[in-house]
Amino acid sequence: MLAVLSQTALAGDVHVLNWKGYGADEPWAIEAFEKATGHKVINDFFNSEQEMLTKLRTNPGLYDVVMINAAFNDQAFAEGLIQPIDVSKIANYADLGEEKAKSPMLNHDAKVYGIPWVWGLTSIAVNDKAFDKTPTSIQVMWDPAHKGRVVLRDDALEAIQFGAIASGQNINDIKDLDATKAKLASLMPQIRTFWSAENDWNQMVAANQIDVGTYWSGSAGRAKKNFKLPVTFVVPEEGAVGWLDAFSIPKGSKNVEGAEAFINYMIDPAFYVEWDNKVGAPVSANTKAVAGLPADAFNRTVMGDPAVAARIQFQAPVSDADREKYLQIWQELKVNVK
Repeated sequence: MLAVLSQTALAGDVHVLNWKGYGADEPWAIEAFEKATGHKVINDFFNSEQEMLTKLRTNPGLYDVVMINAAFNDQAFAEGLIQPIDVSKIANYADLGEEKAKSPMLNHDAKVYGIPWVWGLTSIAVNDKAFDKTPTSIQVMWDPAHKGRVVLRDDALEAIQFGAIASGQNINDIKDLDATKAKLASLMPQIRTFWSAENDWNQMVAANQIDVGTYWSGSAGRAKKNFKLPVTFVVPEEGAVGWLDAFSIPKGSKNVEGAEAFINYMIDPAFYVEWDNKVGAPVSANTKAVAGLPADAFNRTVMGDPAVAARIQFQAPVSDADREKYLQIWQELKVNVK
C-alpha cells in the first residue's frame, strides 16, 4: 500500500508525462496522492508514442515519470531516455502478475526499466443505436450498411495491425503485407474520418455520426460508464490487439523518490478500484487490484475470460524499418479518403 511520508521527508514536484484523461490526471487521484505524500503532481500530455519519445529527447531532466507502451520501452531504453528502477522502493510491485512484471520488453540487462500498470485491447466498439444485435466479427467494418459511418484511429502501426487481424494474420509476423494493405484499401470507402483523441470518438457517438470503429477497451468502458454513451466494446472472433502500458523513470529525473511514490500509488489496488468504478479503466497489472473489482465488472468477466484471452495478440516491438513501411502504406491509404 501507499506509504505516507513523514513531515520531515523530502517532497517536491513530480512531473508526469502521459495520455490526457488516462488515470494519472484524475483530480481526485492527484488530490489523494498529494495529501498522502506531500509531492505536487504536474502533468504533461502526448497524443502519440512518437510525440512522447520526442518530448523525452528534447526535454532531458524535465520529467520524473513517463507512461510508455511496453512495445516502445526497448526504443526508449536503447536511446538512453529512461533509467533503471529500484523495485524495492515500490511496495505494490510484489503484487504484479509475474508474466507482465518479467516481460522482456520491460527488463533489460537484468534491470527493471518499466513497471507494468494496465493492459487492454485495441479492437472495435459499436454504437448500440446502429445494431439490433451486437456484431461478433471484425468484418462488420466492411458492411456496406455502415458506409460513411466507420472510423479508424489515425495511427499507422495500429491500422496495419488491425488490417493484419482482418486478413487473418499475426500482428507480430505479417507475412503478406500486400494482403493487409489490400484489406485496408477496401475499407477506405467506408470511412467517415480518422480520430486521434478519445474525446473525438466519444463526441461522434454522442452526435450519432458513427456506427462502428476501432477503439481502446478502457476508453469504451469510460464512454459507457462516465459519459453514459450507447457504446459496446467487441472482441471479435478474429482477434484483437493487446497492449501493456507501463511507467518508467526518465533519465535525469530530479525527483526519483517522488516518481517511485507516484508509480506505487498508480498500481495500488485502492486507486485502481476507485478509478475503474468511477471512470472506467483498462485491466490492472496488479492481480490484487483486479480481484478487488465487483464480480460482474467488465475487467473481470470479459477481459478475464479465457476464451477472450485466447484471441488476443499482444504487441511486440516493431523495427524502425517496418515502422517506416507501415507509415508509408498508411499515408497512401489515407489519400483516398475524402
